[in-house]
Amino acid sequence: MRLLKLSQLKNKNFLALAGNGTISAISVLTISVLYRAMPQSSVGVWFFFLSVYGLADALRNGLLSTATIKFYAGTEGTRAASTLGSVWFLAIALSGAMMLINLCIMPFMGYIKDQQIILVVKWFGVTVLSSLTYNVVCWKLVADEDYITILQIRLINNISMILLILAMAYFKKATLENLLWINFLTNCLTSLFCFVFGYTQIRSIFQRTASQVKEIISFGKYSLATTISSNLLGSINTFIITFFLGPGALAVYNLPFKLMEFVEIPLRSFVGTGMSSMAIAHNTNNMSYLAYVSKKYAGMLTLVFIPLAVVAFFGADIAVLLLGGKKYVGTEAANIFRLFMFFAILYPIDRFNGATLDIIHLPKINFYKVLIMLAVTSIATTIGVSIFKNIYGVALAVPFPLIAGLAFGYYQLRKHIDYSIKGILTTGYSELTLLIQKFVVKKTQPVS
Repeated sequence: MRLLKLSQLKNKNFLALAGNGTISAISVLTISVLYRAMPQSSVGVWFFFLSVYGLADALRNGLLSTATIKFYAGTEGTRAASTLGSVWFLAIALSGAMMLINLCIMPFMGYIKDQQIILVVKWFGVTVLSSLTYNVVCWKLVADEDYITILQIRLINNISMILLILAMAYFKKATLENLLWINFLTNCLTSLFCFVFGYTQIRSIFQRTASQVKEIISFGKYSLATTISSNLLGSINTFIITFFLGPGALAVYNLPFKLMEFVEIPLRSFVGTGMSSMAIAHNTNNMSYLAYVSKKYAGMLTLVFIPLAVVAFFGADIAVLLLGGKKYVGTEAANIFRLFMFFAILYPIDRFNGATLDIIHLPKINFYKVLIMLAVTSIATTIGVSIFKNIYGVALAVPFPLIAGLAFGYYQLRKHIDYSIKGILTTGYSELTLLIQKFVVKKTQPVS
């Protein structure tokens, strides 16, 4: 029975990894075109907009994404319909509230002098609306473990965007306004695709129940707080750099940040498949298997990231050249990428600490964990910028919140499941060795 589950996990992981790898490759190509086609300051403003929009998007994702996986995964019939309908109802209500707030701010735009803020106010509401369907469908598909359909939908979104950006660059129309139009239109195209092929199941909204809505909100309120805090954790450096060092410095800082996609690919893939597997294990009261999945993924990724950090150390300058072009060679980008990759060795355990806390119904503890990290990063980043007066001060502050959050999450998890650093590494080593052996055997088998 265990061998069957391992085989299924391997298949899911391959599909998720292949999908995330493909999308991330397109995303990196998109960023590379933007870095070459647009002025450094404009690229910085674009990243600032994405950070502000990301906070709003975190509202929906925080309240509903983990809740969708937890309550929808493995369900059927009326329960599945009422859960999805309740998710749709809450997603629409939350998006409508954000758009209403945006509309209330619009009449006061004449009093705003900062062009970055004006740009955010102008495009915030329509961008939130355009991505609504895309988000809900992806939450459902993750719960269903339908990674092939997720890949199809994300390909439509990303390929259409890169094609339009390439056209914009070719015709020398690379402006922020045009880029925001492209982002809006590609989201609309993706939503239309989801509706046409019936992936939305939006009619389930009529099968929502008050009790299910209440249950999702009750669970999601801590997950929401965690996601918002996590997003702030990632965005606070963007805001500090923008307002203290300028959008040009932000463009340089975000270049190695975008190179970290090569780390985020396996992280997102394994966290996504791991959460659905842990949710099913938790819903069937199989806590030993839940602990095994968490330790397996965290351990395997930790061991894989060590050689990746070594490769990144020697290849950082080439990576910066390929992504950003010659104008970013000689900047702080390469050294910051080296630092990021060294710190990334700690990412898998920290990420799975948080995911496991959510799945075992302890989102409140996970929220406290992120709050600790947010407080530490605010203090460390402010001190770093004050001392160094450049983006090195921001980069060197990264490990402090990471270590604080990892230690807190690890301590809390040990109270509830069989979990230890030694167990994580030994389980990860065993599973990684097994995976390599299977691959080698498969490769050496004669073709009949």
